[in-house]
Amino acid sequence: MAIELPLAGIGSRFVAILVDYLIWGVVFLVLFLLAAVIIPALHFFGGISANWAIGITVLIIFVLQWGYFALFEAFSNGRTPGKRVANIRVIHQSGRGINFVEALARNLVRFVDGLPSFYAVGVVAIFLSRRSQRLGDMVAGTLVVRDREIDSPHWAESASRTITAPAPVADSPIPPPHLRVALPAPALARLSASDLEVLEGFFSRRLDMDLTTRSALAGRIAAALCAKSGLVIPEGASTETFLEAVAHQFREQARMN
Repeated sequence: MAIELPLAGIGSRFVAILVDYLIWGVVFLVLFLLAAVIIPALHFFGGISANWAIGITVLIIFVLQWGYFALFEAFSNGRTPGKRVANIRVIHQSGRGINFVEALARNLVRFVDGLPSFYAVGVVAIFLSRRSQRLGDMVAGTLVVRDREIDSPHWAESASRTITAPAPVADSPIPPPHLRVALPAPALARLSASDLEVLEGFFSRRLDMDLTTRSALAGRIAAALCAKSGLVIPEGASTETFLEAVAHQFREQARMN
């Protein structure tokens, strides 16, 4: 299921990589200073201790060199510290989060993207790519998209209002629209966890989209889910309400199973 999301530009990606390299540089500097002090001191206790210290230092440098970006992107929701500052994240081109293999693949190609210097190959690839992908993104099937933290629940977006007089307290609160939509369990059972990931990706980023893109994307996702499961959008329910109901009831059904 292809998804169109607001792609990150060169500027925000540059900010992210700059912050990450600054953090990287500080860590390397600390390691270098520690090694410069500890390794000579270990010679007093024999060559074996010093050799172990050198080996551990080299291992840490190797992990930082190849694991910094991959580990953060795989286990921190697609965001390194730099990407968090720049409000961008890495996702799979289907809209779900990336796993460790995909994160490792895109970052192993980082060396090629960095050639001959200052990410020249990567910048050219981003400009030439229709989806602003560097070579690592093309290999791993990933995208870098703009992101915004959302404090409200995925399917309970609400605007604050100013009240000048006491509001009457209802005996029972009116449930959100998606809770008033009943969907057949057999049809929901035909969906998978990957479909839920696509829905969650849409919910978490829809506020960043303009209304036209948001409506078109919701329609495409709904059409794909209906074709796969046999579900039908209930009369009177909006497309997004239908998607919210699908996600909520799929989770409830999975929890009971």
